[in-house]
Amino acid sequence: MSVAAKLRSAEKQTQEPPRAILGPAGNRVRVLEEAKRKIEVLKKSQQKPKKPVEKMSQAAVKNNLSVDSTCSSDSYSSSSSSGRNVKLNGIKQVKDVPNGGEIKDVSSKKEGPVKRCDWITPNSDPLYISFHDEEWGVPVHDDRKLFELLVFSQALAELSWLAILHMRDIFRKLFDQFDPSSIAQFTEKKLLSLKVNGNLLLSEPKLRAIVENAKQMLKIQQEFGSFSNYCWRFVNQKPLRNGFRYVRQVPAKTPKAELISKDLMQRGFRCVGPTVVYSFMQVAGIVNDHLTSCFRYQECNADVEKNFELPKSQEIEIVTRALGNTCLSHD
Repeated sequence: MSVAAKLRSAEKQTQEPPRAILGPAGNRVRVLEEAKRKIEVLKKSQQKPKKPVEKMSQAAVKNNLSVDSTCSSDSYSSSSSSGRNVKLNGIKQVKDVPNGGEIKDVSSKKEGPVKRCDWITPNSDPLYISFHDEEWGVPVHDDRKLFELLVFSQALAELSWLAILHMRDIFRKLFDQFDPSSIAQFTEKKLLSLKVNGNLLLSEPKLRAIVENAKQMLKIQQEFGSFSNYCWRFVNQKPLRNGFRYVRQVPAKTPKAELISKDLMQRGFRCVGPTVVYSFMQVAGIVNDHLTSCFRYQECNADVEKNFELPKSQEIEIVTRALGNTCLSHD
């Protein structure tokens, strides 16, 4: 055997360790066994189920954790389904999340003071404020109450509304609860006894006018059935709405007040000029002169609409009657 052949035979019998294999880029050396190990690890990792991103985010929110690593722990405060405060980036929000419902913003808005007519101020007497909120501009249909308000409107020439309200019980006591049939019987002696602290309640001409007006009111009740029917017929039984925005727009008298004043004086009423009559119309709710910015303006209008709303049965009856009359006229 030649020397070359012996050398080749010796090379075959010698076991060499596996040689390193160069990677595709020629700059990484990988061993076959290491490659197999990595493949097995990769297969195992693929068999492990992954959590959906949505669930992870929900879990993070539930545990007061931020999904974004850039968010700090103090930029987020705990929240619950009962609507606790949530603070995100310094912005405070209040949300209510009902079960299975939509997210509704229930941010607590501080309600400011109730807006009233401009002549009512924070320093106004509580009695005057109550009068504005509960009586002024509310439609009145009771004859005694209407006569009382007419007397008060006449008294405004000598007293303010606040003074009248504080003396209201005295007025009612001295004028027999404003019963016109009783006042019509007052004598001169009775009139001169209507005093407060030694002074007459009102001037003598005013007192005599009240007695005379009570007598004329009894005549109106006989003619129209009630003083209320007489007063409300001038506005077709429904209050007038002016819708003024500013105090300066509210008039002292109107053509309608002049018309009523003229009619009253023709019937023998005294001290019932257009200014007195218009004050009476305002306080009796014959006209709604609350400013449009006042909360009572809309409330008075709503009450009127509700009171004048006809029942369905009555509406059908009116329409049927109208259709019947139309058919008869054509026949």
